Amino acid sequence: MIKTLDLVPVLPEIFMAVAGLALLMLGVFRKEDSTKSVSVLVILALGAAMVLVSSLGGDRLTAFNGLFVADRFAGFAKGLVLVASAIATAMSLPYLEREKIGRFEYPVLVLFSTLGMMMMISANDFIALYLGLELQSLALYVLAAYNRDNARATEAGLKYFVLGSLASGLLLYGVSLIYGFAGTTSFETLANLFSGGHEHPIKPNMGIIAGLVFILAGLSFKVSAVPFHMWAPDVYEGAPTPVTSFFAVAPKIAALCLLVRVMTGPFADLVEQWRQVVTFIAIGSMFVGSFAAVVQTNIKRLMAYSSIGHVGFVLVGIAAGTTLGIQGVLIYLAIYLFMNVGAFAVILSMRQKGRMVEGIDDLAGLSKTHPMMAFVMAVLMFSMAGVPPLAGFWGKFYVFMAAIESGLYTLSILGVLSSVVSTYYYLRIVKVMYFDEPTEAFDKPVGTSMTLVMAVSTLVILAFTLIPAPLVTSAKAAAQVLFPAAG
Repeated sequence: MIKTLDLVPVLPEIFMAVAGLALLMLGVFRKEDSTKSVSVLVILALGAAMVLVSSLGGDRLTAFNGLFVADRFAGFAKGLVLVASAIATAMSLPYLEREKIGRFEYPVLVLFSTLGMMMMISANDFIALYLGLELQSLALYVLAAYNRDNARATEAGLKYFVLGSLASGLLLYGVSLIYGFAGTTSFETLANLFSGGHEHPIKPNMGIIAGLVFILAGLSFKVSAVPFHMWAPDVYEGAPTPVTSFFAVAPKIAALCLLVRVMTGPFADLVEQWRQVVTFIAIGSMFVGSFAAVVQTNIKRLMAYSSIGHVGFVLVGIAAGTTLGIQGVLIYLAIYLFMNVGAFAVILSMRQKGRMVEGIDDLAGLSKTHPMMAFVMAVLMFSMAGVPPLAGFWGKFYVFMAAIESGLYTLSILGVLSSVVSTYYYLRIVKVMYFDEPTEAFDKPVGTSMTLVMAVSTLVILAFTLIPAPLVTSAKAAAQVLFPAAG
């Protein structure tokens, strides 16, 4: 019998599940097209879930016999994911209506995948983790192939599905190895076994380390880190643009927070073992993300490689394995969220004569035809490149500082070098917008939701330098939860 108190930490998730089912019924029973009304209700549901998450406070609460945990870290991460999903849903509405592919299932799928992400973030056991991961992934596979009459979108969905299944298999194989050698899937029990706090402590043997590497491989796929990044550029390019904008933020943030939870929870005492793997993946991601993006001509493919590069920078903070590192990761993710949704709002506004264009050259002369849009894109590109005093610089600053404090000098130097390379292709976009002659102007008006997203993201990026305190302190409080001894 589950005690009532046991369900309090899971209230946001229960609410999301009920809301999803109710909206599914609403969409089915309403005869006319209800995409707009369901989308608005989904955004309201995400907002309500956010209120519920924040009402739980910062105490560590567990549910379902310790399978599920709600703490400050989960609250912070869920806040980011819910904001990302709500913005992505709002940005997709005008696109779906214009392309005449609006169906009420779209916002509901976003809602269910967000529920999966929230489950992942709060997982305190590998079985709970896998449930959340699969709920998220299954909805995302459908979203990638959402525009089913388009060959590219169908191909994107299929690629994502096949490779995603492989990654799930790798993850499960890793979990089964850990279970075989340690006899448990619970994060807390595993942490006790490895730290020596258990009556039968376990030394990390080959089986455990092999399991750990497989788990890392499965999760690296989810965050599209090198060498498991092959799907990202194709899926980003093939999927409908609003789906790409959703993929670039919410699932990525959730999977990175999950990676943090797994590495600092059950495997906190094996930091020497997993740090080497994370360092290797981080260096690979930063360099592939930087060099491969240089030759791209399609802006969505460029954003895919750019996001692979950003994942590399986030992994630098995880490799540090300290409170400071995780604080840096959370700050980086919050800034990354706004940089990306802003950039995708601009990409979604790239229309000529009613059809979407995706070439970087199509931005030529944007400063003369749409000066405000060009300004927004320039600010976001400078921020992504890490140019001070914009927010993107501080994101990199925090993760590199943490890496240096942990003695990872080579990793930090390589990170800064790859950041220099990435500056080239971000500034190339600024050059195209400000110094090339306009070929054909984009359609006006841009639309209220896009204008709003552009304005908010630009303000956040510019304002962070002036008022960093709210984000920095909440990220610090969230990171300290994972290191009770240090905090």
